Amino acid sequence: MLPDGPTAARKLRSRLNHPIIDADGHWLEYAPLMREEFRRIGGDAAAEALAIASDRIPSSLRMSLAERRRRRVGQEAFWGSPSENVLDRATAMLPRLLYERLDDLGIDFCVVYPTAGLGYHRMPDTRLRRAICRAYNVFTADQFRGLEDRIIPAAIIPMYTPEEAIEELEFAARQLGYKVMMVGGLMRRPVPALAEEHPAASKFVEWCDVIGIDSDSDYDPVWAKCRELRIAPSFHNGARSMLLRNSPSNFCYNHIGHFASAGHAVCKALFFGGVTRRFPDLNFAFLEGGVGWGCMLYADLVGHWEKRNRQAIERTNPNKLNHAALLQFAQKYGGEAVVEAVRRGEGLEGDSNSRLTGGIEDLDDYFRCKIERKEDIRDLFVPRFYFGCEADDPINAWAFHRRANPLGARLNAIFSSDIGHFDVPDMAKVVPEAYELVERGLITDDDCQDFMFANAVRFWGEVNPDFFNGTVIERVAADVLARAPVRP
Repeated sequence: MLPDGPTAARKLRSRLNHPIIDADGHWLEYAPLMREEFRRIGGDAAAEALAIASDRIPSSLRMSLAERRRRRVGQEAFWGSPSENVLDRATAMLPRLLYERLDDLGIDFCVVYPTAGLGYHRMPDTRLRRAICRAYNVFTADQFRGLEDRIIPAAIIPMYTPEEAIEELEFAARQLGYKVMMVGGLMRRPVPALAEEHPAASKFVEWCDVIGIDSDSDYDPVWAKCRELRIAPSFHNGARSMLLRNSPSNFCYNHIGHFASAGHAVCKALFFGGVTRRFPDLNFAFLEGGVGWGCMLYADLVGHWEKRNRQAIERTNPNKLNHAALLQFAQKYGGEAVVEAVRRGEGLEGDSNSRLTGGIEDLDDYFRCKIERKEDIRDLFVPRFYFGCEADDPINAWAFHRRANPLGARLNAIFSSDIGHFDVPDMAKVVPEAYELVERGLITDDDCQDFMFANAVRFWGEVNPDFFNGTVIERVAADVLARAPVRP
């Protein structure tokens, strides 16, 4: 049953002088309907792909703990959706019920991402991957049709090759009318040397292509297509059950930090790959990992540049080592063995002191971004990257603390409810929980307006000024964009 009286979220929303945008809710796709519709939309390939994708997690849960340890398979999520709160379960399953409940949730406008579909774009088989992504996008567009003034869904874009990404972007935007695209950023690839030298073993060892740097493919055409279609790409990658998050017995061990780890890898790659230098009019979002890792990455980029820019690293150039002066110190402070070794020049070029540089293209790791001063890092990082933050994360406040962030920056944190998943036991409490940052004095009311409204408007609206046309927040969103600073 729907709530009888006004909820705390509705009361809070009535006191605010700005709307609330949920930048990352989730719906629970209903498997029986998907099976029927996927076959109708995409034929046998889509149905086969759905069957394989649907069986991946249950197969690991059917294993015993001993078997997962033997195979080194990570413990996956169980009991991940609302059950006791049947209203929330139904809300996550039924888009029209979510639409009806938005006022009680304190939300004016909501962007909805997949649950089952989060991993479809990473299926390794090209035929199945293309079929399931296409079927999903058609299916989801049908399910949310008619709700566009308050709810819009995200399409899933496969990124194994730039060509397939561009084709699906074109179809989703032009044929289906999508304005939000979830793109892949951790593509599993075979290791070429293993495939050539040990083909039987190569399927067990993969590397993750972070798209922005060191990829075998050039993804600039994908970003150019996003710019043409006025799409701000969103990444919703995870790193659960990979490498250091691969406990066979503890899901929370695998889950904690995995979105942040994946976002950190892709964001860092886009920056070092010079993507924000070449596409200064695109915005990129990294969802569900919070903003704490973004603050640390930004500070690390500045700190490393100060020590490793092309001029700074000359301080560690082995050719500048004064052997005669070093020998004098050894003679005064070292033993006979040390003196003789230094005299012969032994051990002075090993490890990190070697003259070898690995044959890299440029000794300056920042050369693709063309950084000449640390302010360039701020200008290429801060305006372009947005960070999805859940309501219960107190670290969200870091984004707004100018004194703590290099060069007085405020990072772009965007409110992301994660409704539909296990970490939201009561949808109606999400908005009040997010507002606790104001009540605790960690952020100001102006910060809150950016966090829960204006930053999301800028993320999508700077790339597509018509994004909010026809929505219930069209006018106030236009006011935000009219006030937005001009960025390089």
